[in-house]
Amino acid sequence: MNEVQLTINGKNGFFHIDVDGKQEAKMTFVFAGDDKIIIDHTEVNPGNEGKGFGKKMVTKAVEYARENGIKIIPLCPFAKSVFDKVPDFRDVL
Repeated sequence: MNEVQLTINGKNGFFHIDVDGKQEAKMTFVFAGDDKIIIDHTEVNPGNEGKGFGKKMVTKAVEYARENGIKIIPLCPFAKSVFDKVPDFRDVL
């Protein structure tokens, strides 16, 4: 299915994609106060490059930010590159 899932543990969280019960992609973040998250790392397991997993996770983070009225600080170079390429996501920056 390649659905993006969200796990939050206190002030930390991550978006992830599982394939056949195995985590194949993960994007971590930390809460910065009540109204911001900092995306600090994105990784996709070898063999999954080019499948769009990274962008799917950034898209899910944008949806999460909009739904919860928070902003995103993309410190991760990959996440920042997606924000640079997709003007429609910039409302959450």
